[in-house]
Amino acid sequence: MKLMLIEGKGKEMANILKIRAHHLLCIQGFQGYGYSEDFVKNMSEIIKSMDSNPEVKIITECDIICSCCPHNVEGVCQKGPDSAQEVRNMDTRILEKLHIKDGMIGRVKDVLSLINTELRNVSDIQDICGGCAWKERCLWFISRDK
Repeated sequence: MKLMLIEGKGKEMANILKIRAHHLLCIQGFQGYGYSEDFVKNMSEIIKSMDSNPEVKIITECDIICSCCPHNVEGVCQKGPDSAQEVRNMDTRILEKLHIKDGMIGRVKDVLSLINTELRNVSDIQDICGGCAWKERCLWFISRDK
């Protein structure tokens, strides 16, 4: 599966969703739980919009999902003292395990297929999601943590 790095501006980038690497796991396990009502509504809308935005840019910083999180303060996760670095580390571990780079762009279906093909090892999943507060309610985590 080939993902490509595209540097673009303007119209060609307009329909590309910028999504944190770990959120690509979250969207697959999302059941309507979240940090706030606004967060849940935003997450639901983003998941629906993926049908009309077939490309995604994989990033390791705050994204459109983070935009409605009550812990997002000026683009930085403030849930706890080390949260920003912990979340970025989670993103980075995913990129390393998938052998892709920050900023890579691919079709949503290809990116999700790559994730679900490559992240099947229980130890990889625990390494990425083991500290997540939502893992007990995440269908993606539950389906792989066996």
